[in-house]
Amino acid sequence: MAIADEKTSKEGKVWSLCRMPFWQSGNASSSSSSHNLHQQNHHQQHVDGSHPHSLNTVSSVARSLLPTRRRLRLDPANKLYFPYEPGKQVRSAIRIKNTSKSHVAFKFQTTAPKSCFMRPPGGILAPGESLIATVFKFVEHPENNEKQLDQKCKVKFKIVSLKVKVGMDYVPELFDEQKDQVAVEQILRVVFLDVEHPSPAMEKLKRQLAEAEAALEARKKPPEDTGPRIVGEGLVIDEWKERRERYLARQQVEGVDSV
Repeated sequence: MAIADEKTSKEGKVWSLCRMPFWQSGNASSSSSSHNLHQQNHHQQHVDGSHPHSLNTVSSVARSLLPTRRRLRLDPANKLYFPYEPGKQVRSAIRIKNTSKSHVAFKFQTTAPKSCFMRPPGGILAPGESLIATVFKFVEHPENNEKQLDQKCKVKFKIVSLKVKVGMDYVPELFDEQKDQVAVEQILRVVFLDVEHPSPAMEKLKRQLAEAEAALEARKKPPEDTGPRIVGEGLVIDEWKERRERYLARQQVEGVDSV
């Protein structure tokens, strides 16, 4: 019996010796892992930006890296073709179409406002609406009799857009009041065309210029009145005068008869 009790006590001590370090090591490892996890979370929160200013900075940087969503479609897409005629004011044309689902205001900008201007310089397009703008430019004589066709023109044009509300009138100040919402649609490079040599670009430019002129003439005409026609005052007065004359003539006849 003594041997059995001693054996049991030894087994209990061995079990306790084997069990205690396991639980202690488990508690230590779990506490250290939770502590490391807490430190990692704290460090991650600090890196990710727990402060609102950090979140705004990260989001602004991300927005700047994303490509700008176009509101307008241009034709030509990134060039303005001008006939090369030194000493003359030449014209180019570009079609602008609103491809978004909202009303969009657009405006032309140029690096040479003294020698270039646009018609119209800006406007508002409804969803799906388009127009052809005409760009005017004075072509200077080249220096040293060099042919400028082979040189790069430094003049550039830029088209900016702005989302606006329905029914709003166009004013250039819109782009100054809402600078944060203005998007650069495209920077257009000037390309000169040789008028002595026909080319597809020159033929397309002529068609667009003719269409722009037709659209301008159509805008000048007064709108047709499609409502119900109203008799003019002249017709009413003439009819009243005719009735009055007949009445007076009848009165004269009746007066003569009575006499």
